Amino acid sequence: MSYKILVADDEPEIRDLLRLYLENEHYEVSEAENGIEALRLIDAEKPDLVMLDIMMPQMDGYQALKHIREDNNVPVIIISAKDEDSEKILGLNLGADDYISKPFNPLEVIARVNSALRRFYSLGATNPDEEDRMIRVRDLELDPDSFTLTRSGEQIELTGVEYRIMELLMSHPGKVYTKQQIYEYAWGDEYFVADNNIMVCISKLRAKLSDGDNEYIKTLRGLGYRLEK
Repeated sequence: MSYKILVADDEPEIRDLLRLYLENEHYEVSEAENGIEALRLIDAEKPDLVMLDIMMPQMDGYQALKHIREDNNVPVIIISAKDEDSEKILGLNLGADDYISKPFNPLEVIARVNSALRRFYSLGATNPDEEDRMIRVRDLELDPDSFTLTRSGEQIELTGVEYRIMELLMSHPGKVYTKQQIYEYAWGDEYFVADNNIMVCISKLRAKLSDGDNEYIKTLRGLGYRLEK
């Protein structure tokens, strides 16, 4: 299968560089030079992954990401010259799956793309011998076939990374997972200092799961996180 990648960046040199490396990996590549054009191509071409620059004319990457996340859970990787932690946290909070700072190593970008596609689209691998693959904890149900999470029958929208975190925690409720274990499972990469990424995703999951006084994800200071039984 050849995945379609949309590269949205207002710098032609960046688009040309990414196209060269992506096509070398046998990906189909389309390009947009601003957020408005990116949204049009997402609707028209249904890419499998989107790479978004932040500082683009007409509509910047953050605005485009907000529109994408209104009705689309396609993996999104931000590539931006803004490398402050606050910018990375904002991008992740808005629903990005990953954030890469410019200048970048093209080979690292390809590795991140491969990882994002693998963790998002491999979720659908099914075993025909298993009739019921639902994961149930308290009033939560995780469906590995449709990649959906429900609480008391109400669907909760998740990004690919959030889904993987819930899949890990719900598979072994009560078990404590370290930040390294969560990062390597959810992001599919070797762990490095990525506390902000994990903290942001856990915070977002808690907000989405919020149900009065019920607590689902417990923090154990200095140890990690667990899903309460």
